[in-house]
Amino acid sequence: MLLVDGCRLEYPDFSARYSLEVPSGALCAVVGPSGGGKTTLLHMIAGFETPVGGTLAFEGRNLLPLSPAERPVAMLFQDHNLFAHLTARENVGLGVRPSLRLSRADHGRVTAALDSVDLRDLADRRPGEMSGGQRQRVALARALVTEKPLLLLDEPFAALDPGLRRSMIKLVDRIRRERAITTVITIHTPEDILHVADQVAFIADGQVIAVGPPPEVLRPSRNPQIAEFLG
Repeated sequence: MLLVDGCRLEYPDFSARYSLEVPSGALCAVVGPSGGGKTTLLHMIAGFETPVGGTLAFEGRNLLPLSPAERPVAMLFQDHNLFAHLTARENVGLGVRPSLRLSRADHGRVTAALDSVDLRDLADRRPGEMSGGQRQRVALARALVTEKPLLLLDEPFAALDPGLRRSMIKLVDRIRRERAITTVITIHTPEDILHVADQVAFIADGQVIAVGPPPEVLRPSRNPQIAEFLG
């Protein structure tokens, strides 16, 4: 499992203290108000932020001494960060080797990743020749090709139309089930994740206010902050 226990982060104008457990292979949706600390949590797990004390472990392995590159983590951001001059195949290949000097086996991994997001036929297109949803699928394939067992997604589909956003969430859910990938996704539209997530973590003011099954956590009567967030 992913274990976050009493991890503290201190900034001049913000402090956070996180405790959260995500079972192996589960999908955890992180929801809450803007500025509440959702992205900060993911950055800490990925190694971009260093906590003051606490425990951060995955599958029993202490992650705190590890650099971001050493952690068993792949991360997908809202801004897909694709290189405009590279094809979809080449952008995914960067997840294998930044030099793009790929072996035959590496090319096979890239093709398999593109297949998993239904993009083999668009492998030779550049980002400017693709729709927003297709570009996000390329970014997802690049994360998947790393073959890391922990996938973090930070508002990756916020710019997409509702129908496309939900289809992307279903795609992520299918892939994580097929590959048994532990997945944590921050999202501002909890209604999109209700029937997919195994658990929801509600974060506000740098704290995990509630965590559990989606219907249990996303009840307005559970907490005034949750009620305000849900409107």
